[in-house]
Amino acid sequence: MANEAHPRPCDIGHRMEYGGMGCEVQVEHIKAYVTRPPVDTGKAVIVIQDVFGWQLPNTRYMADMIAGNGYTTIVPDFFVGQEPWHPSGDWATFPEWLKTRNARKIDKEVDAVLKYLKEQCLARSIGVVGFCWGGVAVHHLMMRYPEFKAGVAVYGLVRDSEDVHCLKNPTLFIFAENDAVIPLEQVSLLTQKLKEHCKVEYQIKTFSGQTHGFVHRKREDCSPEDKPYIEEARRNLLEWLNKYV
Repeated sequence: MANEAHPRPCDIGHRMEYGGMGCEVQVEHIKAYVTRPPVDTGKAVIVIQDVFGWQLPNTRYMADMIAGNGYTTIVPDFFVGQEPWHPSGDWATFPEWLKTRNARKIDKEVDAVLKYLKEQCLARSIGVVGFCWGGVAVHHLMMRYPEFKAGVAVYGLVRDSEDVHCLKNPTLFIFAENDAVIPLEQVSLLTQKLKEHCKVEYQIKTFSGQTHGFVHRKREDCSPEDKPYIEEARRNLLEWLNKYV
């Protein structure tokens, strides 16, 4: 995600070579990638893309990982056919590009996906996970949709100019200590506001030495020092879903 005060594109990091275990479907006006769990549990998770779009192999890998733990997962195209950001794109054009892809204006798409999950997948309990741009979307949704049993926002930008504490249900926030996009001051402000005002369960976890994108855009074998943090963050994500969804 880009800092809205100083916009700049994310580093793509390590783009996986991964085909995926799910399939693409049409959900009303949007396309989506869906993966079914080994055994149907009546539980589902919406996985929200980063700026690189719904077809990024890394995001589908994360969706498949979640599905393997007992959830129908769906990665909708929240850009609704618009092009995702390209890693070689001109940094100067990113602010204008971002204006047409507002992570807080996705309710129409979310309503369509919720209907699909309930009617076509028979989901009775639904959570939401998002990365980068999708982390912002998760924060937005957890303040608007009480039907989401739990949310996990992974390095979504925190803005101090808005009400950020009125969460409807348990939400986990994952940040990186050395995130050039999200200053630790913003994380501290979020922590303070939630502590003072939030009435539901929440957790904020900042991972030492890590950078933006480490949970889903950094290879597990990139360095021995990073691997434990990547694995822990993914484990925390799954534990949060297992506890509340």
